[in-house]
Order: sequence, then C-alpha cells, then structure tokens
Amino acid sequence: MIRHVPVRAPLPPAAGSASLGRMNEPTRSEVDALKEPTVLEFGATWCGYCQAAQADIAAVMKKHPTVRHIKVEDGKGRPLGRSFRVKLWPTLVYLENGAEKGRVTRPNGTSDIEAIFAA
Repeated sequence: MIRHVPVRAPLPPAAGSASLGRMNEPTRSEVDALKEPTVLEFGATWCGYCQAAQADIAAVMKKHPTVRHIKVEDGKGRPLGRSFRVKLWPTLVYLENGAEKGRVTRPNGTSDIEAIFAA
C-alpha cells in the first residue's frame, strides 16, 4: 500500500523581515578580476544571524549604489568562503579592484557595516 504524505509549502517570510534572496558563488578568479567596488556577503539562507542582518545590510548598500553586492551561499567545503577564511556568518568583505579593503563579521548595526568602506 502506498501512503501519500502531503508536502507543506514553505512559510513566507514574517512581515517586516528581509529575505536573503538568491545566493550564488562566483569563482575566486572571477572575484579577483572584479574591477568595480564589491561587497561579498557570505552566509546561508537558514542562518538566523544572516536573516537578522538583512535590513541593516540593505540600508547600508542603498547608500552605496555604485558598490556591487554579491550574496554567496557558504558552508563546509565551499571554496570561495574558504579562500576568504570565512568562519562565521554573515561575513561581509569589501573589495576594490579584487583586493580586500574591509571586512565585518556578524555586524551589530549599520555602523559596523559602514566601517568596511572607511578601511
């Protein structure tokens, strides 16, 4: 006898919460070749710290419209995160001409995030 189990649809994000959106992972050589200012956001869609930081990250990135923002799904064995020695999420790495200029891990507000641009 075959038993059918209904599959529940995922819950939508809570009102007022920011979604992590789609994440992708460029290669390290692609990152090193970037000419424009870029923020790499390492995290995971299920990470509570990452979810909590989304509104602050979005607010800061809105103030820097010329800075490219790339969300990178990170985890064990992910080569890009390992090449940047990411240990905790979210970690934001600010790059200019492919070189790291600033970094923040588990930011505690917009001022922590803004600081990566001043480095």
